[in-house]
Amino acid sequence: MRPRHVSVAVLVSLSLLSLGTAQRPASPLPERMADTGGGTQIVTAVAARTGSTTGTLTWWDRKGGRWVAAGSAKARFGANGLAEGTTRKQGTNTTPTGLYGLPYAFGIEAAPSGTRYSYRPVRQNSWWCQDNDSRVYNRWTEPRAADCRASRAEHLITYRTQYAHALVVDFNYRRPVRGRGAGIFLHVNGRGATAGCVSVPKSAMRKILRWADPARAPHLAIGTTGGRTAITRY
Repeated sequence: MRPRHVSVAVLVSLSLLSLGTAQRPASPLPERMADTGGGTQIVTAVAARTGSTTGTLTWWDRKGGRWVAAGSAKARFGANGLAEGTTRKQGTNTTPTGLYGLPYAFGIEAAPSGTRYSYRPVRQNSWWCQDNDSRVYNRWTEPRAADCRASRAEHLITYRTQYAHALVVDFNYRRPVRGRGAGIFLHVNGRGATAGCVSVPKSAMRKILRWADPARAPHLAIGTTGGRTAITRY
């Protein structure tokens, strides 16, 4: 058979159709989320799946009606990956997914210059209680409360690398549910995966503290790229 003649006009039309159906660049992640906390700053921590122990943390500013990335770093999650925050259980070494406030910062080292968050210095008698039977469950206690057993609390100063700088994550914090988990922070990397916190390199943590402005109500969103714990659900 002789090949059919295809007009230039048809070829141009097909090319334009192809361009029109080409996949457009995805909008910035916060714009695809169900909620960003109502402020003009947000931090997103994203893992590929619930079993992942690493991912990406990005901090964003709301400017001119759009979200713009201000910085990014590799992140680490719990040794057993991530778990839905509303049903997570204490002691599972999982990072809770969800959207959380960031009440205050703390650290063994002095706050980076320019830090606007309330920054609590870690002292020799600073503890974080994880004892479900204590009245100060999931709270900083200084000195350690009499009803908070040392075996069920973190002596903060012993984690000199991880808690050089940290932000408290408002997971199970304001109205604690016993057994759900305590002491979830955004902090500096240790040797490997965390016990449930989110961690980043020290240089990134210092940048975040200089960037974060409590007057702009920053929140931390933790989730996966898809599925039931997709970060876009929170």
